[in-house]
Amino acid sequence: MPRIRFHLWLVTCLLALGSAHGRPNVVLVITDDQGYGDLACHGNKVIKTPHTDKLASQSVSLDDYHVAPTCSPTRAALLTGHWTNRTGAWHTIMGRSMLRENEVTLGQLLKDNGYATGMFGKWHLGDTQGRFPTDQGFDEWFGIANTTDEAIYSSHPSYDPKVSVQPFILEAGRGGVPRELKPYNLETRALIDGEITEKSIDFMKRSVAAGKPFFVYVPFTHAHLPTLSHPDLPKTGNGSHADVLAEIDHRTGQILDAIDELKVRDNTIVLWLSDNGPEEIEGYHGTAGYWRGNYFTALEGSLRVPAMIRWPGKIPAGKVTNEIVHMVDVAPTLARATGAKIPADRIIDGVDQLGFLLGKQERSSREGFPAFNGDELFAYKWRNWKMHFIELESMFGKPAKLNMPHLHNLIQDPKELYPVDRVDVSASWVFPVVLKRVVEFQKSLIAEPPIRLGTPDPYVPKKN
Repeated sequence: MPRIRFHLWLVTCLLALGSAHGRPNVVLVITDDQGYGDLACHGNKVIKTPHTDKLASQSVSLDDYHVAPTCSPTRAALLTGHWTNRTGAWHTIMGRSMLRENEVTLGQLLKDNGYATGMFGKWHLGDTQGRFPTDQGFDEWFGIANTTDEAIYSSHPSYDPKVSVQPFILEAGRGGVPRELKPYNLETRALIDGEITEKSIDFMKRSVAAGKPFFVYVPFTHAHLPTLSHPDLPKTGNGSHADVLAEIDHRTGQILDAIDELKVRDNTIVLWLSDNGPEEIEGYHGTAGYWRGNYFTALEGSLRVPAMIRWPGKIPAGKVTNEIVHMVDVAPTLARATGAKIPADRIIDGVDQLGFLLGKQERSSREGFPAFNGDELFAYKWRNWKMHFIELESMFGKPAKLNMPHLHNLIQDPKELYPVDRVDVSASWVFPVVLKRVVEFQKSLIAEPPIRLGTPDPYVPKKN
């Protein structure tokens, strides 16, 4: 081998070796509106999800992993470690889903720690200049700024592009102005998750070739309505919702295969999560399985979603746990795993769960959490108990503020149908225990107040 070629080969090998044995890569996959019961490994007898099932067998499966009732708050909390009312992303409803400029995302944390950072998929945390992924920590972005609802707008017979939103699939580099690649409509909606997968894999390949640890954030657009799977993929025969679940599984397999082909599996943390419970609209309806409820509520079916984490040789494979882990725990846990530094100028609501995930401690570092819907505290979960302050049975229903909070034993009453004061008064010992934790949480809102709608932007948090 000529000397120059040999030296180039040696440098490439050393760079790859440094990446393989240094800071772990991170692949964070999030599906959209996929319920707990939409996986075969969670007991679904009809839907086939072989790739995801295999991943579960290689991972710790978190059967008590919780999120927000809608997608924007979940994504904000996931990327920042903040409760949703501290981020500015209160709700999915348009105009209320902007991540504040001063927030430090997981992308920024890892970028500052020497990682290549790429995002491919749905953002839904801001659609104006200065609020795109490439303004908040990501080197590259391909995807949509808002929700997949927009893909269906132009199909309406009275749609007027002069006054309505004209959604586009966008692409941007760090700090740049996003380019409009093509309209986001029913045709491109069916293709986009295939493109998201291709670009995610290409980003991993380029990062490995450069000898650089990578963080790739992959928020798929499936299984959000309209449910249109890729035309080149086989159909399940069970309808469009089942078809997109099959595509999610297929795309998951493609990403996992790419990790293996790049020979970085042992040094790559894979997180596979859903952003909230299933859709309620007929024709696009998913299932929460054992639990009850759909998104936009504080029921378990809305908040408790699929979650699995793989890190070969470090996280026990095939373990299933019912210990509570929350979306806000993801950022501080990944920060510790990668050596990144969490901001010290603000309250971080998430807790570091790395010791628990590695099997170094038996119990989760979290016993409970407040469940917000928009800017209101709907419920508080503690261990296997859930206390509702505001009840909402359906996204189309009217919230009911309760004179007496309803407390449910989730072991005896997983569907949250029978408040304990109606069936077992002795269980009322839990009321003061939970209420004490609610008061403690409210005190934290005094130390660092929530960001109210209409707060001037940029918002600067109060220092401790």
